[in-house]
Amino acid sequence: MFAYYEEDGDIKAGTILTDNNSSVQMESQFGKRTKVKAANILIRFAAPPPSEAMEAARRLAAEIDTDFLWEAAGADEFGFADLAADYHGKTPSGPEAGAVLLCLHSAPIYFYKKGKGRYKAAPADALAAAKAGLERKAREAELRAEWADQLKSGGLPEPFRAKVYELAHKPDKNSLEYKALIDACGETGLSPARLLDKCGAIPSSQEFHLQAFLLEWFPRGKGFPALTAPPPPPALPAGDAPAFSIDDAATTEIDDAFSVVFRPDGSVRVGIHIAAPALGIAPGSDLDRIAAARLSTVYMPGDKITMLPEALVNQYTLAENRDCAALSLYVEAASDFSIQGLETQADTVRIAANLRHETLEPLFNEDTIKNPAAPDYAFRRELEWLWGFACHLEAARGKADQVQRNDYLFKVVDDQVRISTRQRGNPIDKLVSELMILANSRWGKLLADHNVAGLYRAQTIGKVRMTLRPAPHEGLGLECYAWSTSPLRRYVDMINQRQILAVVREEKPPYSGSDPLLFAALRDFELAYDAYNDFQRKMERYWCLRWLIQEGVQELHAAVLKENLVRFEGLPFVARVTGAPAINPGELIRVAVADFDLLDVELSCRYLATLPAA
Repeated sequence: MFAYYEEDGDIKAGTILTDNNSSVQMESQFGKRTKVKAANILIRFAAPPPSEAMEAARRLAAEIDTDFLWEAAGADEFGFADLAADYHGKTPSGPEAGAVLLCLHSAPIYFYKKGKGRYKAAPADALAAAKAGLERKAREAELRAEWADQLKSGGLPEPFRAKVYELAHKPDKNSLEYKALIDACGETGLSPARLLDKCGAIPSSQEFHLQAFLLEWFPRGKGFPALTAPPPPPALPAGDAPAFSIDDAATTEIDDAFSVVFRPDGSVRVGIHIAAPALGIAPGSDLDRIAAARLSTVYMPGDKITMLPEALVNQYTLAENRDCAALSLYVEAASDFSIQGLETQADTVRIAANLRHETLEPLFNEDTIKNPAAPDYAFRRELEWLWGFACHLEAARGKADQVQRNDYLFKVVDDQVRISTRQRGNPIDKLVSELMILANSRWGKLLADHNVAGLYRAQTIGKVRMTLRPAPHEGLGLECYAWSTSPLRRYVDMINQRQILAVVREEKPPYSGSDPLLFAALRDFELAYDAYNDFQRKMERYWCLRWLIQEGVQELHAAVLKENLVRFEGLPFVARVTGAPAINPGELIRVAVADFDLLDVELSCRYLATLPAA
């Protein structure tokens, strides 16, 4: 006796060897013996043998019109043997019954399985929807193959054009475009980005990297929605001394300015004036939500993405020849630069000038300070006194005479890049940084002394982190340090400015120490700030490559950092050198560079020679 039976979801034919009440010993058509539950035996038949029965059933099943079978099945649940009898108009043979069984089993959209050998015809609307789904899948499979072939041959399918950067950086892995791209990548051995580049879909490598960043951190784009302009700053007491700012020429978010009043007794009052957007941006407002989402201005060579809309920046930036709202720290200093008193207030400050590094540095530097032969310039007396004050503050922190390193300045105009160096710690840098450190540390202490929550920057055992509690910053030599001097560019500074204003005005602070908004701002800021800095470093590395290509550089000097890691002379670019003998950290070598890769931002660097020690 033979039988059709179900095993592992498949219909099989075999020979019954032994038949018990609950199980049957079967030998499959291929000779494999197995124990099958009696309930899984679907139908028994005397002839033909299993292999012939299965072959005949398959042949007959191919001739069955599934749509006709569905119509013949009716709306009620049925057994396959009964339907086979109705379909053939007689008691079916083993192969005939098997053919209907195979047809039912292989058409799940037509027939719902209700048990062993039992089925129910799908409702008409469900069947129509399932058929439409199959047709759509068939069209998609055809289109997917067509797109993959086009990509392999170096062409870009039209639907891909609007999704190029998404496909390269943050794809929807269920999309048909992505599946076709992966199919083509599998056959060409190229990564998605490389294949898209080969197809001419990435005309700008710079835009390629920018879009990767925007998709991750600015998925809605870098533009601002239409917003109602914030109210103008409230009426504030007027300051009594003109102020000046010091920034590079590209700076539009001018956060800080300084004023100096010399007194007859030799004492000096220094004003550190910080732009005050917190006076106009209310917590929870639309502008505040935008700032809280962006968290910081993003910088990159040749461009930036501001934290706040341009109109608001223009309203609160400390632009020259304007009376500007400011949060001011007034420092009373003796003739020996020692601090005698501090006062914080919100006021209106007249900004007399926006001094720029490019024009100020040739006039105000270590060679011209206290040099009577040097030419005069605006605010010379104030700047030279502030430089002396900054040196005093630096020494008081125990940070004087530190080894200074170079900063690299990138200027991109018309897709051409110029890279220059500027020594960190020159008089301009020292003056500005020390006054900012003074304000940030004293305002952090002000919040701590009044038990008002704030966001602090701390450093212990070399690790820098944000914290909600005042803690030492070992790198700066301070007992606490709260970023508060860049509220146009950093959201944590705006939060701290709101808290400081509340202390000064003797009002209830907007944020309590347990406010979940503070915890969220701290966490989100650290993540975003690290990502923004990583992006800036990546783009600086990218523009270094562009500069090497632009200038046709094939060989250059490099300083050994460790083992085979070197830094190129005059560039913030670190690479691994190949083919070098034993070289020691600090040595200068000459290297050859080639194979510039603007997508991976890499190159090949080959050792040429070790240079004699200077």
